[in-house]
Amino acid sequence: MHMLNQAILLQADAEASGGGTLLKFVTGGGVIGYIIVVLSVVAVAFVVIHFAQIRRASLLPPGRVKAVHEMVERGDLEGALEFSTLPANDCYYLRIVGAGLKRFLRSPFGAFEIKSAMEEAGAEETAKLYRTMDVIGTIGAVAPLLGLLGTVQGMIGAFDTVAQGAANNATYYEQLAANISIALITTFQGLVVAIPCVSIYGYLRNRVDTLAGECAASADEIVTMVERSARKGPSGS
Repeated sequence: MHMLNQAILLQADAEASGGGTLLKFVTGGGVIGYIIVVLSVVAVAFVVIHFAQIRRASLLPPGRVKAVHEMVERGDLEGALEFSTLPANDCYYLRIVGAGLKRFLRSPFGAFEIKSAMEEAGAEETAKLYRTMDVIGTIGAVAPLLGLLGTVQGMIGAFDTVAQGAANNATYYEQLAANISIALITTFQGLVVAIPCVSIYGYLRNRVDTLAGECAASADEIVTMVERSARKGPSGS
């Protein structure tokens, strides 16, 4: 029984020590470490937002894509434009298609400009997505630099402690260890934040490129149907 109690106490001490070590990795980096922690929270928030935003169901809702295709196919271009510009239907795809339909219906040279209008709108909308994602990429780039800054700060403190010498400083070894700890912890924090941010940033950019390609293919179908209806118009009259 005594051995069992001793084993339980040793396990509890190990768990407490592990929890303290984990907390030290979060709080042991000094001011620079706290800045990195704040950046990690911001990065998590933006990652969650973008994973919810950059989805096919959000950028190219199948129901709205089908509805506008059916309207254009039957020649109801005004209805398709109105549908595309309704605030309730606002999405990446319809903003691009709406720009092309508006140019076609409002400009005297609309038949020649519809495709370029959609391409311009597509480039602008895609650039907006890239700009919002740049926060994640910037954090991924800055975090290891902050970690390096913390490393330099810690090493400067360590060399200052060494310069004072053990004979003149009663807490020599504690201060030396503390400064080296700051140097290593901030490097660790910077890399822990940077690696996921850079990886997720690359994934999200590829995701945007894939969905933008699908949108362009669907918009080309709209252009083809609009041009076909434009050619039928004069012959019908």
